[in-house]
Amino acid sequence: MINNKIIIDYQDRGMAKWGGFYLSEHSAEISKDNKQRNKINIQKERMTTEEIDQVLSEARLKTEMISIQKEIVDQDNNYMDDITGFISGYDELGIWLGEEKVHYDEIRNAAIVPFKKWSRLDD
Repeated sequence: MINNKIIIDYQDRGMAKWGGFYLSEHSAEISKDNKQRNKINIQKERMTTEEIDQVLSEARLKTEMISIQKEIVDQDNNYMDDITGFISGYDELGIWLGEEKVHYDEIRNAAIVPFKKWSRLDD
């Protein structure tokens, strides 16, 4: 004690005290990135033009959500993620799922996405 004052030898840990916060957030990002990199989309059956037309027609008539696998692979010969959505338009070259246009000749597989009632989402 000096002059009735207590001297505390406090050493601030600086950024070390934030380590847990950064570590958990950083770990979550790394895990998410690794899952995306290691994800391999299976090659779905190539459908005929008539089969694709039938699925697209049914989806348009019944306003059903569809999932499309394009005939496009990355540098490792893995298929890209499916494009899923409602048909928002079409012309002689292709269809729009939301804001994305998919040309008819790019479609490898098309399927109607089963509708799940909100009350049965836990099933």
